[in-house]
Amino acid sequence: MPSPHLGPPIGRHKMTLCPQTITRIAVVFAALLPTSWIAAQSNVPSQTQLIDKHIKQGWIDYELKPSPTSPDGKWCRRVYLDIIGRIPTPEELDAFLQDKGADKDQRLVNSLLHDDRYTEEYARNWATIWTNILIGQTGGNERNSLTSRAGMSKYLRDSFARNKPYNDMVFELVTATGSTKPGTENFNGATNFLAMKVNEDQATLATSSTSRIFMGLQVQCTQCHNHPFNQWKQQKFWEFNSFFRQTRALRRYVSGTRDVSHAELVDEDFAGEAGDPSKAIVFYELRNGLTRTAGPVFMDGTEVDVSGYVSDVNRREALGKMMIESEFMDKMIVNRMWAHFMGYAFTKPVDDLGPHNVASHPQLLNELGAEFRKSSFDLKQLIQWIALSEPYRLSSQTTGSNASDDPQQGEPPKFTHFYLRQMSAEQLYQSLVSTNKASGQGSYEQQEEKRNQWLQQFVSAFGTDEGDESTSFNGSIPQALMMFNGDLVKNATSVENGTFLGDLSRQNLKPADKVHRLFLAGMGRRATRDELTIANKLLGARKGDQAEMLQDLWWSILNSNEFILNH
Repeated sequence: MPSPHLGPPIGRHKMTLCPQTITRIAVVFAALLPTSWIAAQSNVPSQTQLIDKHIKQGWIDYELKPSPTSPDGKWCRRVYLDIIGRIPTPEELDAFLQDKGADKDQRLVNSLLHDDRYTEEYARNWATIWTNILIGQTGGNERNSLTSRAGMSKYLRDSFARNKPYNDMVFELVTATGSTKPGTENFNGATNFLAMKVNEDQATLATSSTSRIFMGLQVQCTQCHNHPFNQWKQQKFWEFNSFFRQTRALRRYVSGTRDVSHAELVDEDFAGEAGDPSKAIVFYELRNGLTRTAGPVFMDGTEVDVSGYVSDVNRREALGKMMIESEFMDKMIVNRMWAHFMGYAFTKPVDDLGPHNVASHPQLLNELGAEFRKSSFDLKQLIQWIALSEPYRLSSQTTGSNASDDPQQGEPPKFTHFYLRQMSAEQLYQSLVSTNKASGQGSYEQQEEKRNQWLQQFVSAFGTDEGDESTSFNGSIPQALMMFNGDLVKNATSVENGTFLGDLSRQNLKPADKVHRLFLAGMGRRATRDELTIANKLLGARKGDQAEMLQDLWWSILNSNEFILNH
């Protein structure tokens, strides 16, 4: 029987609160919250809240419980890797761990994106990522190549350093004219995207690469037949292809030789395959042997003047204008950036959008694409939205309630935990360099030369395919030898003055504290009890020489699976 002082049980009668009472409750509740917590929540972008809402709804729909929040050290390591391409230095990690502010996540992300101290590293990281996307990991390194890797990288590095709007970058890459090589007359680094794609095979590579990279439309197989799974037909391929037929890459030779110095991308009149520039159409053959014609028509059916005279219509410029107005461009960049930070895109593969390939979170993809357009195509804002989201903050450790969330088994990702992935070769290099202060010395050009030499050795050793966006660490013998005995690891484990290990070994700290600093620097966490025991045994084996013990331990950390994983 209910107490006469408490009234009837809730649920038997409606309880109505007057507006004044509701206001009073809200005021009291707000007063109980720390000011720093309220400030932190107010700094979270509405787009991040949008991400959290949709992802959490997916957890509810699939009856999954997310993993706990990632420890600060591991999250800090993660965000440095993903935004500027390296792990944090011990000093940077210490600063974050000692920060007790409730909004320290927001401040760290903003610092990596906007602080002048990180502009060069931010630009280099994203220039590397996009150079690999646009021309492949070996593009521009071949003898007599029309592509200049240095030219492509310079264009992208300058663009990311200035935070150029993404739509401007897309338009420039699709429409660029000029020289591919830095230091030459009319240099325009954006020309390197198409330089090797327009001359051969009727510009079919330019067609498929442009539609796939920027629009998320896989059209390469429709060159010869209708696509069996999506709405793209053979006619659509050749209509899209027609936009590139006014473009040529002209070889420029080293004086007095037949060695290619660079290429110059130009727009020139196109007579069409019927020889009539006023109606410059192309022919293609159906599988039954019949011949059809095509002119420049965008994917949404918008037709462009069929004239092949550049003075009448510049087809690539017309294409660029229509591309940057398409929602496919918005969704494609959101999907690509989401995959970079979260490990998996909303679709598999990342660059295949459309009704035949349903996204794991279609409404979120559409809404984020729309928000990105509203932001004036600001890539740094898009990065901020994702990096501050709850799913990105989760631990990589699965639990009994979300172990089934495993995209490797073919299931759509639910993002209930952070998906483990290996560092790219570029991330590994920059992380090893960041552990050794002496390795970062020299001019920017000298550092880039060292980096490119090491990366080429790496790509050669591991057989990375051109166009891959990441490198697979497969435990091969060349990889093991490179990591065990390579100069970069030798430099990273040096105890000379000015190096990380050299400075640490001379600090007035207990051996256990030095070991903890090693694990924080490499793994983003403190050493476990078992690891401290091993370190103590190493110290005994080295007869009390702390520098040698630290060298042994640091070498082991750098060659561990945990170090090369983004977790």
